[in-house]
Amino acid sequence: MPPAAPSPILRRRRLGVELRRLREAAGLTGDQVIERIGWASASKLSRLENGRSRPDPQDVGDLLNLYGADQAVRDELLGITSEAGDMRGWLKNFPVMTQQQRSWAELEAGCAEISEYNPTLVPGLLQTPGYAQVRIVSARQVGAGAGEPEPDDEPETEVQARLARQSLLTREPYAPRYTAVLEEAALGRRAGPPEVLHEQLLQLCELALLPNVTLHVLLRDTQIGNWYLPPTAFSVYRFADPLDPETLAIEGGFTDVMSTEAITLNRYKVVFEWLCTAALNASDTLSWLIEATGRLTEAVPPSTVAFGPATAPTQRRRDSGRLTDR
Repeated sequence: MPPAAPSPILRRRRLGVELRRLREAAGLTGDQVIERIGWASASKLSRLENGRSRPDPQDVGDLLNLYGADQAVRDELLGITSEAGDMRGWLKNFPVMTQQQRSWAELEAGCAEISEYNPTLVPGLLQTPGYAQVRIVSARQVGAGAGEPEPDDEPETEVQARLARQSLLTREPYAPRYTAVLEEAALGRRAGPPEVLHEQLLQLCELALLPNVTLHVLLRDTQIGNWYLPPTAFSVYRFADPLDPETLAIEGGFTDVMSTEAITLNRYKVVFEWLCTAALNASDTLSWLIEATGRLTEAVPPSTVAFGPATAPTQRRRDSGRLTDR
């Protein structure tokens, strides 16, 4: 099975980076390009270079002619242009995706490595259906209180979309390397009913045993660097194709920001290293998760405990990258 293909959105970003590089190498400004090609819209080139529009092969060909690109570069970039326009074919892989979930799936497709930090929530790729349902419903209540219209899709659709994204963590043989730093507060009792948190902790115990997954719990009173306080959730994506630009996603309360700028990316990489250093290592994190599961077991009715006692995750072993019961 080949690696998952990058999404059309990622292809557009890659194409934009290459077109900008060729323009700068040719010593041309954006205004000069627009004038020489004769485009009516001054923003057309900007949208192409920023990956914000579906590229037309003729437009890309005109730019390559102007920049004097050789045949190898032309073949490569026109191939990327074709992939960038095939949105319909790519979306067939995600029939239940909502628009918000699709935007994250587009980043995750073709990833070789994902690094995530969230100060208040368990990241979406790790969430159980119950935890995801609580998060989605509570967020919609905020929207309703602000007078926003009710979303067309049902919460269950959003949950299924999140679960569809999670399959990449067990994709064989090209699952990405995934590392997450989880704040202790994200796993506390403010996050949901005891039975929901119990199920979530059990799942984290199992995911922590996957060979491509590394989890770190950051305890409440742990000092980060020189008293650094991370201001927001963020994720860093590195792709299988080394020429695809690394991407940073900064997750705000109600809006998300994407960036491929090296300076911004490097700052967040440094922060992520600080977080991993300050947090519990992978082994101690698993022990912490098992103990936390045990503490919650007493608060959960017996009928809702799906996997037996809290020590059940330690009775599982790896077998060719999978988890199997002894």
